[in-house]
Parts: sequence; C-alpha cells; structure tokens
Amino acid sequence: MHGDGLKPEKTYRALDAEAMATAFAVNTIGPALIAKHVLPLLARDRKTVFAAISARVGSIADNRLGGWHAYRASKAALNMAVRNFAIELAVRNKHAVCVALHPGTVDTGLSKPFQAGVAAEKLFTAEYSAAAMLKVLDAATAERSGTLIAWDGQTIPF
Repeated sequence: MHGDGLKPEKTYRALDAEAMATAFAVNTIGPALIAKHVLPLLARDRKTVFAAISARVGSIADNRLGGWHAYRASKAALNMAVRNFAIELAVRNKHAVCVALHPGTVDTGLSKPFQAGVAAEKLFTAEYSAAAMLKVLDAATAERSGTLIAWDGQTIPF
C-alpha cells in the first residue's frame, strides 16, 4: 500500500504509527468487518464462498526479504483472521469456504513502482487475475477453507 505519503518501509527505522494504522485499517480491519456482516448470510445447504484479497508477502513462512513491515504485517493479520473465521464458520456451516487469495502481481498503479523485477509472464492484467481467482474459488472446497491460495491454485503457507 502506498500513496498519500504511504510507502513500503525498507527498514524498521522507517516505521510510522499512522501509516501502520492505515495499512491495518485497509488490509485487515476493513475485510474483517465485511466478514462480520457477510458470513452469517452464507447459505448452509450448498457451497458458499467468502474470499478476501491478501498477498504472498503476508506469508510469514514465505518471507525471505523483510521490509514492507506495515503491509506485510497487515496482510499476515488478515490471513490469521481468515483462518479464524473459517474455523468458526465450519462449526455452523459445513459447506462454507473462507479463504484469502493472492492475485499475483497485477499491472496497476499500486504495483507500478515495484514491477521492475517482475518477469513479463508474471505481470498480470486485472482481467486475467480476476478470472484466475474465480477459477480458484470455483474449485475450492471446504477442506481448503482457512488457507491462503494463489491465483494459480497453489496453497501459500501462512
């Protein structure tokens, strides 16, 4: 997340409380509050899906570069919230799927400053990414509930 004075931190020395609060508000709290109101409405007699957009950089296990502290932490917190929601939801709704999705690197203004190191075949249009994530959701089962799934269907470890 960047813009309006927000940018990924390269070091912990760049941490800013206001920027961190904004990252958590957008990436964690917003989706969690949507879940609060949507999850009770999911049908119980057939497969229904709740998905939140997360990011591979929110994976604690997959983090090998550090940096981007507020963004990474807010996405890791979102992943934990999705896991918690899935556990709670499974008690009342055995058909429900609740997942976090990694859309890949999408060619947007948000990713533009970070595209230099992205291979051309790994930089997706919004349409491609959305179609890929819909395919993942169509294939998702309740057994995958509570996981972070990439655009290509691979599970990303938390």
